[in-house]
Amino acid sequence: MNEPLEAMTGHPAGEPVPALTTRVFLALAPPDDAKEELERVLRPAYDAYPRMRWNRIEDWHITLAFLGELPVTAVPPLMPPLAGLAARQQPVRLALYGSGHFDERVLWTGVTGNLEGLHRLAVDVRTLVRECGVSFPERPFRPHLTLSRSRRGDHADTVEAAASLAAFAGRDWEAGRLHLVGSNIGRGPGPIHYRDIAAWDFRHRAGGAARASDG
Repeated sequence: MNEPLEAMTGHPAGEPVPALTTRVFLALAPPDDAKEELERVLRPAYDAYPRMRWNRIEDWHITLAFLGELPVTAVPPLMPPLAGLAARQQPVRLALYGSGHFDERVLWTGVTGNLEGLHRLAVDVRTLVRECGVSFPERPFRPHLTLSRSRRGDHADTVEAAASLAAFAGRDWEAGRLHLVGSNIGRGPGPIHYRDIAAWDFRHRAGGAARASDG
């Protein structure tokens, strides 16, 4: 679901603020049937570890580049170059696979398939953003999909949940769309909710010609 860029700032309409910003990243999103497949496998974990902060299925994504907090005015100039990159990009065949954790706090499922193509896409996206004059934190690309985070003192739940999902092997699917996502909505003690600012189909995506949708 796309949102107007102003909706991503978290400020009431018409209220003057010194500088509007939005937290932005670029990502791929698995199709609904692949997410639903994983959600079915996760149901026992939902019941077994209710204190973990589980991400909403509609927010599941594979981050290519986390740009961090940007001025709202810095986002629109990125859109035409990103649309051009997507128009030149071949779809990438991927699958969700296995499980693990970061520092016993963050539970994730991994990604398999055309990892060479996926890594190349991440490099291309990051290079383009920097060429547009936007600097962002340099983080190693470790393709994964974040499922949940533990609460303070409950790290054992994350380790146990990761072990229970280690044998998961999802169906393969075609990543054929680049998403520019904002994550301001929902800041605070509750879960962060993500919204597409814009999304662009890759070249030769199955099901029709490439198209773009801007919020």
